[in-house]
Amino acid sequence: MFRTILFDVDGVLLSEERYFDASALTVWEMLYSPKYLGLSGDTFEPAPEEGTIRRVRKEVFDDDKVLNFIKTRGINANWDMVYLVFSYELVRLLAELHKTKSAEVETILTSQIHREAIAKVQEMAKGVEFKVDYASFVADFEKSTAEKQALLLYLNDLVREKTGIETDIFSRNSELWDLCQETFQEWYLGDRLVAQSIGRPAYQEGKRGFLDDEIPIVEPKKMAKVLAELKNRGYVLGIGTGRPRIETVEPLKTMGLLQYFDENRVVTASDVLEAEKRYPERAPLAKPQPYCYIKGMLGMDAHDEECFNLALPIENGEEILVVGDSVADYMAARSIGCKFAATLTGLTGQEARAKFEELKADYILDDMTHILTIL
Repeated sequence: MFRTILFDVDGVLLSEERYFDASALTVWEMLYSPKYLGLSGDTFEPAPEEGTIRRVRKEVFDDDKVLNFIKTRGINANWDMVYLVFSYELVRLLAELHKTKSAEVETILTSQIHREAIAKVQEMAKGVEFKVDYASFVADFEKSTAEKQALLLYLNDLVREKTGIETDIFSRNSELWDLCQETFQEWYLGDRLVAQSIGRPAYQEGKRGFLDDEIPIVEPKKMAKVLAELKNRGYVLGIGTGRPRIETVEPLKTMGLLQYFDENRVVTASDVLEAEKRYPERAPLAKPQPYCYIKGMLGMDAHDEECFNLALPIENGEEILVVGDSVADYMAARSIGCKFAATLTGLTGQEARAKFEELKADYILDDMTHILTIL
């Protein structure tokens, strides 16, 4: 039946917890660090203790209600999550400043938001009473039916609602998105490795990074046994992940899992970003867009145009199985027309079963080791 099996990484092979921690810390830094907005109300530090990390994660994502909402709307990339949450608070702050500094706020909201613009907002906000309200995110976004990348565009609607200003600056292709992405990478990789990812040293030094704290979903030896059996049965194994390449390759290599995947079919967020740079008119290409799984299906040596021009849904969809933990993975698989196996090892664990039953996922697995029961 199947010939190729493509695995997501976060929530399937490796835990998402440290990614969510890094996402929350990125939002926290951009709100409270003097290098960014420098708001009052919390004290930023680049090397927080575990207790502080737990507090920040709990607050920024409102006991994970914000994360759950974003993921059920088809957003799976941590970079997008950071961008949504930080931009929302930025819009709220600018709406408050608009009451007394309308011209300056309109200039900021109708131009690209970069470091200089954030420094300008910090200066404008001095002495202004403003309270960050993470919990209001879901209430404001629930007013829209936007899904996937349209959720990012909805920020423009919120600007119009809260200030009356017409703008289109909030999108995946924006300088602020790039800034959020690079700041997240500083947190996840730390000072030692971040330059390999973003091409420069950390803007805020002192971060340890989380790459050495990766948590496997299942004991690595058990996953290795399953992957080895799949290879022995003749399946071609690939990866389609929202992780950058270094964050995919290094932990899987350390755990002894990388060897089971076809090197030509390991597609990461780094590859997606490079494709978006080559074809900006086709961005965004991240999940739930099917690009990474199509590339994994055809192989890294396939030209991008071949991926873009592939007729969807494919005729031989029963030969391809995507294994993922999120609605974004499900949407990508459905776009391709292939089969989808949901693992209940993502953010909400077994609670996700009802959602995947509602979506009529082809298979629902307690964890990736159960894949042998459906083959």
